[in-house]
Formats: sequence, C-alpha cells, structure tokens
Amino acid sequence: MPFVGLTGGLGSGKSTALAALGRLGAATISTDAVVHELYTSDEVLGAIRERWGDDVIAADGSADRGAIARHVFATPAEREWLERLLWPLVGARVWAFRVEQESADPAPKAAVVETPLLFEAGMHEMYDATIAVIADESVRAARAAARGHEAVDERAARQLSQDEKAQRATFAVHNDGTEADLETTLSSVLGKLTASR
Repeated sequence: MPFVGLTGGLGSGKSTALAALGRLGAATISTDAVVHELYTSDEVLGAIRERWGDDVIAADGSADRGAIARHVFATPAEREWLERLLWPLVGARVWAFRVEQESADPAPKAAVVETPLLFEAGMHEMYDATIAVIADESVRAARAAARGHEAVDERAARQLSQDEKAQRATFAVHNDGTEADLETTLSSVLGKLTASR
C-alpha cells in the first residue's frame, strides 16, 4: 500500500484533493485535523495556557486558534516552541494511522497524509511518494481570503513557492478547474501509485 504525502500552498485545494482521494479509495488523514484534535487535549491546552496565558483559550474552553496564530507568527521562537510541542504528537498520530491502514481489510488503495509543510519540515522522506496540489495565484488568493485565514502573509512566507513544491513532488496536480477535473487527475495519479507497487 503506497504511503503518500499530500501538500500544497494556501488556497491550492489540499483539503479538496484529500477528500477526492478518499472517495477514490484511499485512506486519508489531515495533519491540520490532528492539530485541531490536539488543541482539545489537556496536555496541549495546559501547555499553551502556561506559555501564553488565558487569551489563547476560548470561552468554551477550547484553544483559540486565531490568538495562537498571533503569538506564533509574532516571533520565530514562539513558532518553534509550538512546533516542538505539536510535531512529535502529530507524528505519533500519523504513524498510528499508517499502522492501522496496513492491517485494514479491505486494504485501501493508498494511505494519504495531508501535510501543509511537508517539504519545509523535511517530512517528505518518510513517504513512498508525494503529491503537490498547485493552482493559479489569483485562485489561491481568493480561496485563502474566503476562508479567512489568520496571518495569511506570515503563513505563506514560511512555505516554499508552488514551483518549488511542484519540482520536489513525485506528482504535481493542477487545481484550477472543477472538483470533477481534480478528481479525474487524482484518479490517474492513484492508478500510477498502485500500479508501481
């Protein structure tokens, strides 16, 4: 079963691609979703509250991701602290996901992990193949704005350019058309991945 890393810049359509791969028979997980889950754990909530105070805790007791983003993108040291807290926990969850899929019956066509900073964090080496989702800059900007991302410029500055991601990836998938177009392209990629195993 191919173990695949999926990445792309802000607004490229990574989550849409992940959902399409799920419909096509792959098992999928998003590291962003894992982080969301971790932000509800006592371990992480306690650590961020101790580091930054009550302003990073929402009224319902969950983590306030917008407030966290403001701290994290303020200085590299704060971002690095949060990464040291979260990345080992995310890595453990991704590994558990892979182990689960290895013994799944029926086996999925592939196990795909969506990771925005796949190349930047040096995580690409753990995968059998990588997919970079890319889109026209104007399309990406409109999507990112519509989703109301906090600190868009700071997030984008931390990422490699689309061209760099595309060059490093096993497969570069353009996502300027419809979701049906994207799914057709991903179906072809999935076919190539499974044929090579």
